[in-house]
Amino acid sequence: MHFAQPKWRKMGLVIEPDETIWWMRTHAMLPTPVHVDGSVYKIFFGGRNDQNQSHTGYAVIDLKEPNRVLDYSADPVLVPGRLGTFDDNGVLPSCYIRREDGDDYLYYIGFKPGGTTRMDLFGGLALMDETGVCRRWSEAPVIERCRANPFINTAPWVIREDSGYRMYYVAGVEWVHKDLPRYNIQTATSKDGKDWLRDGTVAIDFAEGENALARPYVTKTDGIYRMWFSSKGEYYLPQYAESQDGVTWTRDPGGVRLKPTTGGPDEEMICYPVVLEHEGRQVMFYNGNGYGLNGICLAVED
Repeated sequence: MHFAQPKWRKMGLVIEPDETIWWMRTHAMLPTPVHVDGSVYKIFFGGRNDQNQSHTGYAVIDLKEPNRVLDYSADPVLVPGRLGTFDDNGVLPSCYIRREDGDDYLYYIGFKPGGTTRMDLFGGLALMDETGVCRRWSEAPVIERCRANPFINTAPWVIREDSGYRMYYVAGVEWVHKDLPRYNIQTATSKDGKDWLRDGTVAIDFAEGENALARPYVTKTDGIYRMWFSSKGEYYLPQYAESQDGVTWTRDPGGVRLKPTTGGPDEEMICYPVVLEHEGRQVMFYNGNGYGLNGICLAVED
């Protein structure tokens, strides 16, 4: 298979945390786009407060000038859940679905410290009304543990299909020790985007030397499914795959043509890429060092 991937030109950090804003003292993690109008997008992300807890807010970007932020949300749209729930110590955006027949769907990652393992991560669903008010569909995850997935289940990316919805998500396969989970990318289906059927079908599995496959971002154009994701051996790097049916995937062995830059904001890693298109040109938002500690980086098709 031939993969027609572009060359990328890095533009540096574009969406940065702000120490003066209580919910985003550090980090702008997991860029999650939603189209607003014309070339304008909201990029949802997770920022952290003084207690290192993630909250979900957004920045407004015009793809005509993607290296300039037009606005930030003054307050988060989603905050950690009630004590004891799966997301009581942090919420991070994962996927946003526009809907014409009701509230929009904001899928998100719920975090809490683990017991015998370092952390628990599960995917949740919030509903966003036309005024921008966000509320949980349930205080429980939409992808909780099950027979097929007894470990972490998180970072859901959802697309519409003729028969309903298809999800790609990060599924734990084991804990090597309490600080090292292994997780690949699996797929699930749903009629309504709320109740999901999972049987352990793997979309992307480990290549040699990998122990983690993170945050799938999937589009479908001209009948071809395209996925950007991150893989970790020693550190995270961006990867790319294509599929004819959304189930069986072929990875580009060369990965995404974007590598860490010595001394740059992505010197340590490149992770969580999302790719948008404007006037025939692709634009990528991604996280670098510290999983977005210093913000969201931008690269444009060269």
